Amino acid sequence: MRDLIDAQIDAGHQVGVVCDATTGGDFEEALLSGMQDKLALGLNRIAMQRQIGPGDAIAAIRSYKAIKTMQPDVLHGHGAKGGTYARIFGSALRLSGKRVARFYSPHGGSLHYDPATMAGRVIFLIEKIMERMTDRIIFVSAFERSIYTSKIGTPHCTSALIYNGLTDGDFEPVGPDRDAADFLFIGELRTLKGPDIFIDALAQASTQSGNVMTAVIVGDGAERANLEKQTVVAGINAHVRFLKPMKAREAFRLATVVVIPSRAEALPYIVLEALAAGRPVITSRIGGIPEILGDDSSALVRPDAEDLARKMVAVLSDMAAYRAALPDRNTLRQRFSVQMMAAQLESEYFAALDP
Repeated sequence: MRDLIDAQIDAGHQVGVVCDATTGGDFEEALLSGMQDKLALGLNRIAMQRQIGPGDAIAAIRSYKAIKTMQPDVLHGHGAKGGTYARIFGSALRLSGKRVARFYSPHGGSLHYDPATMAGRVIFLIEKIMERMTDRIIFVSAFERSIYTSKIGTPHCTSALIYNGLTDGDFEPVGPDRDAADFLFIGELRTLKGPDIFIDALAQASTQSGNVMTAVIVGDGAERANLEKQTVVAGINAHVRFLKPMKAREAFRLATVVVIPSRAEALPYIVLEALAAGRPVITSRIGGIPEILGDDSSALVRPDAEDLARKMVAVLSDMAAYRAALPDRNTLRQRFSVQMMAAQLESEYFAALDP
């Protein structure tokens, strides 16, 4: 989001942000504070709970007031709730005579529901109805688009596939420190991101190889205390360091291999960031990740501890061969640049405003 905003401002646009106020910690607060002076339309933090609940009414009212004050030409909602707010409030602003383009980027959320359940059927029906208030759906991976199509149907509104992108600075190589651990997990400490899988796999890999393997876990979240206990139960707590959130490129110096053991993803930035920095990765074969690495990449594993542990042992046994099999950084730069992402998105914005 920050990279995209910088690119949009450089292109001469005025940008504003409405986002949740309850998630994140000091690190995220610092990042948002650094953006505030750039945002001509303002930064509005509003408490938004992840699940549907009674607090949504208050969040919706506050969000609408903030958006009405901003008077944007484009409302781009990310995730299920962001997409709902952008489309409903954009439609409300249209009733007052303002032309507003209403954009939606699904990021998991409602797409995680099972269409065989009552909850899934209701959610997908709402998604279908919301298409009538949508000018564009922007997918960040072909996988995400295929899930949307299989569960909700082919969009009746216009849609586009625009990959996430990185800045030129992200492609500068980052080497490991002298005392770097073997493996790094970086991300939110919650079940969806698979930190528990990472810990179990580390313990199994140490047993399989007969060598003590070390790790650094960078991040925070509701599961942190449970994960710390898990390392104790597994007998590896002396070999695992837990650190607070930090910039990805700083974290990459702390370990030799970056591991992304997520149970669900769309097109995660951390995979792109690690590869762009020249760091070897092991990652789950889920979501749009194979679109980055290639379907046959040796870096892809099932999101379970056994498969991940085997790969950890194999990677450390022949690091040179493993690195040679990963995508070339120059090829990644051509496909996943923030300049390309911003230009494609800008084109969609203008097309929606002047169909």
